Amino acid sequence: MRPRMTIRVLSALILAVMATGLVADEPRQQEKLFEGEITVKTRLKYLLYLPESYDQSDKAWPLILFLHGGGESGDDLAKVKLHGPPELIEAKAMDFPCIVVSPQSPGRGWQPDQLAALIEDLATRYRVDKDRVYVTGLSMGGFGTWSLAAAYPGLFAAIAPICGGGNPNDAPKLKNLAIWVFHGAKDPVVRLESSQRMVDALEQEGVDVKFTIYPDAGHDSWTATYENPEFYKWLFAQERKAK
Repeated sequence: MRPRMTIRVLSALILAVMATGLVADEPRQQEKLFEGEITVKTRLKYLLYLPESYDQSDKAWPLILFLHGGGESGDDLAKVKLHGPPELIEAKAMDFPCIVVSPQSPGRGWQPDQLAALIEDLATRYRVDKDRVYVTGLSMGGFGTWSLAAAYPGLFAAIAPICGGGNPNDAPKLKNLAIWVFHGAKDPVVRLESSQRMVDALEQEGVDVKFTIYPDAGHDSWTATYENPEFYKWLFAQERKAK
């Protein structure tokens, strides 16, 4: 009999506690907040070009970050030399009056946090003029240029996305940047509208954005851009604006 009495008593106590909770209308779940820092290990291969006269003075140098397209992704840095500044340096022996950094995406597109960390690391290792840091890229790299600049607009003086696209809602974040956009009118891979939407959004924000449309170009709108001396003249004239 005693065990049964004990069970009845416990049951009565549990019901009483539950009833008391219901009467008090106490929340069954409490709202809490966790804050902390997480360190993520990252790995990114890249090509580095230093001007021929880099070691002849203590001056700080502009830096161009070049982002390749999807076809050059992987683990073979030779692919990165197929287009853009790396090609001009390797195949045409072009001398750039700046540091040129050309990372290789392992195949997951471009990650803004990873690229920003790379730039910050380079600025500690080399004499980088932090007021003259530029990012440009083609196709996937054009998309990467837009997203990186939107995530870290304070890092850059100017951006030059080629045959890419971005989020028009990011336009207010890009107001302090000098921007020159390039696209081929007959691009079958990334439609001209991808760049046009970004340009329209920037103009609505009052940004004096430059936009070059090659009327007869398909997807390759980068060759004409990177071989144009006027592009580099414009680029190196840009300096980071105060926020």
